[in-house]
Amino acid sequence: MKKFIFSLALLSFIVACSAQKNKTSLAPSPMAMSYLPDNYPLLKIDGKTKEDPIARVIYCRPQKKGRTTFGGIVPYNENWRLGANEATEIEFFKPITIAGTAVATGRYTLYCVPTPTKWTIILSKDNYTWGSYGYDAKKDVLRTDIPVTKNDKVTEAFTMYFEDAKPGANLIMLWDDVKTSLPIGL
Repeated sequence: MKKFIFSLALLSFIVACSAQKNKTSLAPSPMAMSYLPDNYPLLKIDGKTKEDPIARVIYCRPQKKGRTTFGGIVPYNENWRLGANEATEIEFFKPITIAGTAVATGRYTLYCVPTPTKWTIILSKDNYTWGSYGYDAKKDVLRTDIPVTKNDKVTEAFTMYFEDAKPGANLIMLWDDVKTSLPIGL
């Protein structure tokens, strides 16, 4: 009887593992997170900081895959979620400034209206949204324009990271041959 129960339990485990394996797969646009300061979780684990981070951005990374990105899958002059899937979220753990506007501690959604020469960055207090569907301009905290620069190197996956820039930082955004930088004052 013990052998039967053991065999049944083992078979159930194998079936459950097999079913779980078939349910999960890598998303075509995986989620990513960047911190300011860079590698904040490792700094905290290693005991090199006890303070909260300044900011973090959570976004999904669409892939170029040979497609035309800007002016193609991301239309010009239309609201874009700055990534794929859910709208990109940025959280500030300390008060900051963007384009001279004070921004309180908290979580916000980032949107963008791209053109060939500039991006209009939108910080919204409407959180937990999918894409830019249902975007409500009445919930904007700020809008600011940032210039577009061209890169010699093509970036396959949309990428966001913070870069130190005294006395603050820049949120760098790269995709295809495009680079933008959003200055953040501390």
